[in-house]
Amino acid sequence: MRLNGEISYRNDEDEEMKNERDSSLSCSIGADISQQKELVVGYALTSKKTKSFLQPKLEGLARNKGISFVAIDQNKPLSDQGPFDIVLHKLSGKEWRRILEDYRQKHPEVTVLDPPDAIQHVYNRQSMLQDVADLNLSDNYGIVGVPRQLFIMKDPSAIPDAVAKARLTLPLVAKPLVVDGSAKSHELSLAFDKCSLSKLDPPLVLQEFVNHGGVLFKVYIVGDAIKVVRRFSLPDVSKREMLSNTGVLPFPRVSCAAASADNADLDPAVAGEVLQSFLHVLY
Repeated sequence: MRLNGEISYRNDEDEEMKNERDSSLSCSIGADISQQKELVVGYALTSKKTKSFLQPKLEGLARNKGISFVAIDQNKPLSDQGPFDIVLHKLSGKEWRRILEDYRQKHPEVTVLDPPDAIQHVYNRQSMLQDVADLNLSDNYGIVGVPRQLFIMKDPSAIPDAVAKARLTLPLVAKPLVVDGSAKSHELSLAFDKCSLSKLDPPLVLQEFVNHGGVLFKVYIVGDAIKVVRRFSLPDVSKREMLSNTGVLPFPRVSCAAASADNADLDPAVAGEVLQSFLHVLY
């Protein structure tokens, strides 16, 4: 009986020590969890962007990672909202840029994506395309560059003569010079003949149309992560169509997300080796 009593005592003691350890571990884990700060992302997007961006799958994934999205009220001072760890925006305009710059000065601890001064360069197709041309990218399959182009700042009536002087070949893709996310900045068109050029609305960039298989690639780079998506683009134009078509043909946003070409059948060289080689040189 004594032996049993001693064993019982030790078992009780071991159990008590185990409970103390479990309690201590539980408190430690609880303290760690309470100390983990939730990452708050304030977002300022158009209603269209909000609908396409804040999908339930993304919000669920964010919650699991300790990230919460909070809508920024554009009718209230930005500094009165939050606090935010990150401000994510896809708005444009001088007033919004002023608001963001003022906010960054008052809250340097907050990351603004993207900083207005960082994206200003890509708001203009002239500066954006020149950077691509200056890269002078090449690989075993040819040269990666920018189609021959001409920038028109004003006076539509002078466009035909300017095109002739630059020796550009029709048809020409007409693109608004400013890329600010507005509907107007996506109003692209294809001009087939010289007479139609004066109907265009400057400021714009005119590019020689290059047949490209009706598919384009969009490359997204975040840190070391590279994501490539395929989008449908303008279909190739035959020589017969180039000679017979006239006027200006407007076309919608053929390369938007809804026009995904990820499942399209492509030449393996285009879909794989050429693209990977290009990304290697670019990045």
